[in-house]
Amino acid sequence: MLKKNNYWKKFFIFCCGPGKHQLLRTSLFCIVVSLLTGALLLLILKKNPIEAYMSILQGSGILPKLRYAGKKSQLTDFMSLLNYTTPMIFAALSVAVALKSGIFNICVSGIMVISGFMATVMIGYTSMNPLLAKLLVVIIGIGVGALVGALIGWLKYKFNMNEVVVAIMLNYIISYVVSFFIQTRFVDPISRQSVEIGQNARLTLFNYDIFGLKMEIPLMFPVALIVVLALRFLLRRTKFGFELQAVGLNTKASKYAGIHVGKILVSTMIISGALAGLAGVTFYVGTNASIQPRVLPSLGFDAIAVALLGNLTMIGSMFSSLLVVIFDRGTTYMSSRMSVLREIAAVITSILLLFSAIGIFFRSIANKYAQEQEMEGGK
Repeated sequence: MLKKNNYWKKFFIFCCGPGKHQLLRTSLFCIVVSLLTGALLLLILKKNPIEAYMSILQGSGILPKLRYAGKKSQLTDFMSLLNYTTPMIFAALSVAVALKSGIFNICVSGIMVISGFMATVMIGYTSMNPLLAKLLVVIIGIGVGALVGALIGWLKYKFNMNEVVVAIMLNYIISYVVSFFIQTRFVDPISRQSVEIGQNARLTLFNYDIFGLKMEIPLMFPVALIVVLALRFLLRRTKFGFELQAVGLNTKASKYAGIHVGKILVSTMIISGALAGLAGVTFYVGTNASIQPRVLPSLGFDAIAVALLGNLTMIGSMFSSLLVVIFDRGTTYMSSRMSVLREIAAVITSILLLFSAIGIFFRSIANKYAQEQEMEGGK
């Protein structure tokens, strides 16, 4: 029995233990375990897990479906996948940047709502030139998000207020204030959401005819790729990036080293807020065209697990965003094709997010096993 335990510990150390590419190995381990757990659930329901996962890839546009309706193809499904992935990338980057400096930004959903709302009422209902309208929407998203982020960072630095408590309160305040204005001034009497914005301000081009196919063109996806690379450079190659991460590792040591901790915290939250603002306008003025009152987008909370799955790295957050959206989009097709309840399909996505969030726990256990192994070898 003891020998079996040693084999298990060695395997766990190999998957999540210290050494080269520990973060990547842990993420892959979390993904595999979540897939196996989902497969077990499908087997209990007497469904073929391989067929189910193939259906998810087909539904998301990674693999071709058996048949398509008029003017649709695998390419149109894939472009739709990129469209829904774009706001998730911005949201995950927002969480990752904040956590790098030791701040838990749980206000991403609230910032998304207020940024989307401000862009909607200021630009979305105008007949402005499309190019100018889209540019202003992006600027408003960045500006509004940065202001909210700066407020959270300033309150934490100036009054040592817990950022989680501040963020939760701001989420409530934003949700109800925006809901009040939508329901009293901008409500659509049929959908009970905000009045749909004009096409000139949309950050996604819908039903765009290319090669006889009706495409979704996510205009912000190339911007997301540029932002990922820019943030990677900022964190790895600049003094500010070094100081930001130093503050996240040890605030007291950073102060002793002469780093202005307050300036770093506020600056980090400005960047994090701006990214959340981009997620907001991409989601509400791109993917969607209206805002549902009193509802915070779950995407802002899912982004926490997505960022953790990506090990708080910029490239990792981008790929983990794509993976989670593949599951989220593909489970609808799996549900209809295999007669699986939509709730069960959603559970599979939730399992992936759950294991993503506990990757740090897996690493700590593996590190503990590795230390025990070293001590036993030294005796």
